[in-house]
Amino acid sequence: MGKSGKHNSKKFVKQTHKNDISSLDETLDTEPFYASPLYTFLSPFKSTTNQWLSVYIIVLFALIIRCAIGLGPYSGMNEAPMFGDFEAQRHWMEITQHLPISQWYFYDLQYWGLDYPPLTAYHSYICGLIGKFFNPAWFELETSRGMEMKELKTFMRLTAIVSEVIFYIPAIIYFTTWVGKQRKQSPMGQYIAAAAILFQPCLMLIDHGHFQYNSVMLGLTVYAINNLLDDMYAPAAISFVMSICFKQMSLYYAPIFFAYLLGRSLFKKQFFNVSRFLNIAIATMVSFFTVFAPLYVFGGGKRNIIQSVHRIFPFARGIFEDKVANFWCVTNVIMKYKVNYTQDELQLYSLILTVVGFLPAMVTILWFPKKHLLPYSLAACAMSFFLFSFQVHEKTILVPLLPITLLYTSTDWNVLSLVSWINNVALFTLWPLLKKDGVVLQYGVCFILSNWLIGNFSFFTPRFLPKILTPGPPIQNVNTHYRRRSLLPNNIIWKIIIVLSYIVMVAIQGLELFVEPPPQYPDIFVLLNCTLGFCCFTSFWLWNYYKLFTLTSKNLQYL
Repeated sequence: MGKSGKHNSKKFVKQTHKNDISSLDETLDTEPFYASPLYTFLSPFKSTTNQWLSVYIIVLFALIIRCAIGLGPYSGMNEAPMFGDFEAQRHWMEITQHLPISQWYFYDLQYWGLDYPPLTAYHSYICGLIGKFFNPAWFELETSRGMEMKELKTFMRLTAIVSEVIFYIPAIIYFTTWVGKQRKQSPMGQYIAAAAILFQPCLMLIDHGHFQYNSVMLGLTVYAINNLLDDMYAPAAISFVMSICFKQMSLYYAPIFFAYLLGRSLFKKQFFNVSRFLNIAIATMVSFFTVFAPLYVFGGGKRNIIQSVHRIFPFARGIFEDKVANFWCVTNVIMKYKVNYTQDELQLYSLILTVVGFLPAMVTILWFPKKHLLPYSLAACAMSFFLFSFQVHEKTILVPLLPITLLYTSTDWNVLSLVSWINNVALFTLWPLLKKDGVVLQYGVCFILSNWLIGNFSFFTPRFLPKILTPGPPIQNVNTHYRRRSLLPNNIIWKIIIVLSYIVMVAIQGLELFVEPPPQYPDIFVLLNCTLGFCCFTSFWLWNYYKLFTLTSKNLQYL
């Protein structure tokens, strides 16, 4: 071959390599989880004829993981006389089966009295009715208290899984598909984003380990968001009312839904769309009336309504109960709120801080009712409630985590890095609760699994780790040509914050596992856990506000 031939050959190879890099860049921009086991697992189904199989594989795998978590212990297992949340949910199925509606919110309040809105009671009634078909003894009044047989555990676990299949999983898949289509993202990218959300460890461990039905409330909220994406405002209002009427924690989103719907009625195309405003108002009122009407009609009138509201908002319990990574618990070490302030004062201070916290997000979404701002505004508002509101539980972090985790649909690697980090921090803050429940193995496995699936381990150099930890495309190419594609965001300050938080997280976890706390400070490790969580949540909350404000000027029609 002559010199010109060699030159042309080298030029061709160089151009081919350049094209490969350009192709990789384009793929990375549209497929944010390109270097992940999820992408590798689903890549055989990239062809048009097989893409529909990806959804079923993701859902099936998600259900298998949930079933595996459910094989472990649950809240209050073998802990008489009160047991725990598992017994609370079973007990509500018991009382709704055997007592008239007029007694549901009055019965045995010293035990596990019903303290969730009516839709939870109706859900308990339906689950109990099905359970009685298999074994009436599971829900016999009084005599079934504290029952823990394997068959009952299996049934209860199945009710949580079926509830999630009905209310949560379809809503997530629709959301990721809608956003992906707006971005002209491939079905593969849409399904991987759905998988990243469905494998969020916090919700899996709380609902299927600790045992609750948070997926119903969160799923109804996502249905409301989906309706907003489709410009269906009255159905969105109905879905959100149903979410509130299942669990009152959904009120953490209420200011944003109210402001968005009002903004769409005031500032979209015409100054005031009267018909839209009336449709939303009527749909909201009719929904609330429909849910609470049985309590009034069959439950003794206004007295039963008042009692249900009193049970739903338990201000008498104080500013907080268990240790939680929010402002009040962390600063209580110094301020001693319960000693130095009255309950009325604490309620007022909590209200002021919470309103100040969410008001900027509410005003922003009212003035700029844009779809791409919904996750950021919902996250800012819900996190404000978590950090500053009255009577917050550690499990409540699931509420702000929902809109945050929906940001896995983003193609901005900096956003994905921060979303992944805050999910890890949230799981870490749940450690004291999960440890108490005996779900230690599930905690560790889910921590590793969730990060592995979305490719966080793929950003370590493969020669230092077995290939099984870093499947996917040649990660050396990604690291060589796209240094910005890493586990950490581009900003150096955020890199330092995240790395330091992980180091402290490992240190606290290691000390708690291998060192006994000092007798004079028995809760030292829990307080350290809460303090780190509070600092990280606050940092993320401020960044989330920064993103919200900077995105208002962008005229996007998608998220």
